[in-house]
Amino acid sequence: MKKNPESARSTSVPRKEDLEAMSNFRHQLRRFLRYSEEITHAEGVTPLQYQLLLHVHGFPGRTWATVGELAERLQAVPNGTAALVSRCEAAGLVLRRPGKEDRRQVQVHLTARGERCMLKLAALHKPEIEAFGWAFGNR
Repeated sequence: MKKNPESARSTSVPRKEDLEAMSNFRHQLRRFLRYSEEITHAEGVTPLQYQLLLHVHGFPGRTWATVGELAERLQAVPNGTAALVSRCEAAGLVLRRPGKEDRRQVQVHLTARGERCMLKLAALHKPEIEAFGWAFGNR
């Protein structure tokens, strides 16, 4: 979801309470990201590689995704995402397969190693995400 920065501007000046809430949100987000960086590196992958693995397996309705879909999820350019897929493929975390209906479409799938890595890291991330309170709803 891309927004024009000009259209995202509010005409009202934020109140002190708004600024405190925004500061708190950014603080909590940065703490989460730092935690994520530490545990992904300890597992031998980069945070971006973990995000790619998560988006492949967590794509709605299936357990694979195209490079274009992954680029959108990562908010990255397709060429950079293709390079990330190549690095993950070289590390044995993902593999590319031609599409069943359209063989020009390349599907990115997790390998068994990639799935183990992603599931371990997701299990470590879940309690941290739940601390935000709203992330998983009332499941």
